[in-house]
Amino acid sequence: MGWQGCQEVVNTKPLFLAIYATVIVGVVFSSFYVFSAIYSANSEADPSTSWLSTRSPSFSNGDFPPREQAPNFSRPATMGTDRTVPVSIPGPQTMSVPPVWAVPPRTEKMPPLNTFRLSKELVQQRVKDNVIIVTFGNYAFMDFILTWVKHLTDLGLSNFLVGAMDTKLLEALYWKGVPVFDMGSHMSTIDVGWGSPTFHKMGREKVILIDSVLPFGYELLMCDTDMVWLKNPLPYLARFPEADVLTSSDQVVPTVVDDRLDIGQQVSGAYNIGIFHWRPTDSAKKLAKEWKDMLLADEKIWDQNGFNDIVRRQLGPPVDEESGLVYAFDGNLKLGILPASIFCSGHTYFVQAMYQQLRLEPYAVHTTFQYAGTEGKRHRLREAMVFYDPPEYYNSPGGFLSFRPSIPKSLLLDGEHNIGSHFSLVNYQMKQIRTALAIASLLNRTLVMPPLWCRLDRLWFAHPGILQGSMTRQPFVCPLDHVFEVNVMLKEMPKEEFGPGIDIREYTFLDNPSMPKQVKESWLDVQLCQEGTRDCRASNDTSSRGVIRFPKHSNEETFKAIFSSFKDVKVIQFSSMQDAFLGFNDKTREQRFRNRVKRYVGIWCCVDHHTPGHIYYDMYWDEKPGWKPMPPKTPEDDHPPL
Repeated sequence: MGWQGCQEVVNTKPLFLAIYATVIVGVVFSSFYVFSAIYSANSEADPSTSWLSTRSPSFSNGDFPPREQAPNFSRPATMGTDRTVPVSIPGPQTMSVPPVWAVPPRTEKMPPLNTFRLSKELVQQRVKDNVIIVTFGNYAFMDFILTWVKHLTDLGLSNFLVGAMDTKLLEALYWKGVPVFDMGSHMSTIDVGWGSPTFHKMGREKVILIDSVLPFGYELLMCDTDMVWLKNPLPYLARFPEADVLTSSDQVVPTVVDDRLDIGQQVSGAYNIGIFHWRPTDSAKKLAKEWKDMLLADEKIWDQNGFNDIVRRQLGPPVDEESGLVYAFDGNLKLGILPASIFCSGHTYFVQAMYQQLRLEPYAVHTTFQYAGTEGKRHRLREAMVFYDPPEYYNSPGGFLSFRPSIPKSLLLDGEHNIGSHFSLVNYQMKQIRTALAIASLLNRTLVMPPLWCRLDRLWFAHPGILQGSMTRQPFVCPLDHVFEVNVMLKEMPKEEFGPGIDIREYTFLDNPSMPKQVKESWLDVQLCQEGTRDCRASNDTSSRGVIRFPKHSNEETFKAIFSSFKDVKVIQFSSMQDAFLGFNDKTREQRFRNRVKRYVGIWCCVDHHTPGHIYYDMYWDEKPGWKPMPPKTPEDDHPPL
């Protein structure tokens, strides 16, 4: 979770650790033996069925093998604030623990759901060095969860569990070979959206889970699913053995320039509960219970606000002069703030690139400080090339279209960084992107978006353009969701009103190591030229290097006639989009295209000392003489451009 209203990365090579086996003699084996035995039987299965057989996982979010549908188990009745995650009756230990990604045999049926109830024994099977790493979610975040798991296994970590908030996710993860337990939450399988009642329920489930796990006696590294691990965090956390709780934060101004803990007295940003580490001390357990009781007593309290209120109730003094820990909560809890430069928020990673400037290695990135909902989070991780997509993502049936953006130095670097110069820079790029969207639609290709340069940051409150004290450089490559409504771009719209959909990919797409060789090698370079100059004519004749020269200001028929010969070419890259396309001949299609793309752009926020302070981007700004970036003057003016 991030600051209110803003919710909605460094590849590692796989290092697989053997997972320890635990043996306990018993006369009767619990149902856990059935669970592990089914997993273990797969150890001799065809390794090609494992998701780890390629860097880019060949997973599907559906199409699971037939199995018996067992009814979900209801949560025990809530008694006041003593609610806990449903826990199974302890049984004897299993003979072995399967490796992650060991897919159960398709000839087997799925074990009963009560097999997956949370218990100390289940956690103990996966604990290593007394640490368990946990995330949880519903089926809507299946791909985020698989990405989270893949990063951990690439780092050689297997001491983790995923809590399933709905039966569909539990079954899906089981058939992927991911260690999962049932949270008994009966959660919806769809994306609930930030700030919704269901979103707040999910936050309470986290607190209930922490309160349930800590009594088991293990250290708990609790994570949201919209973050990824880039480096093994456990050695770092072990550097602070006296800490009861280590938490990430929304701090945007560095308090240290190395890998020490942030200086608690200088951290003004909220403590962020998307990444935090708990030790099973009396003080930590006391904090978890009081936090849980607070949230269950008042459903209007946001879990992160509640945590901040309780922990900051008594803050300081420092525990000592070296560790960076401070006393908090009841005066006995030892709290550490993880450095925002390497336990990164969406701002310190995607906007400031703080870790790069300080020459540090990031441990994690959490997709906070972003826009466009879950689609915006996913796109940011894709831009950073740390999201794992299925192979078909990299091989669109219609192929891809890309172009080299052209930006004058004066727009990028000259003059002051202010609202006017920012919009001049963005608008210049927007016009090229509009042309590229039109050509992509015409050729039925997926558009690879270009890197987008900004002069000013985007936030959800008034600011001077760049947050004072932050390390944001000007100009900077800004996330696509700073300007474009990524969720709208990816949304299905009625063709009768908006024309055919136009799929997009992130600007780093063609550089992603997951890109298949056969796609990268199927390439056509299109050099725009001025008609009438040497060798500049509409022709599908290519040079030996896979290059054609193509006239500027070409019309719809010319594009279709020439590029129909290259339908089998996977990537067509234009040297520019300046004056590339005259426009659609079909006025109905053109109007539908306009209806679609004018909804693709969002707002810049926010002008200081002005209400409202946001300024709408306009995809067709160049058609309005005298257009200037101005916030709405009246409430009636406060709407997207028509």
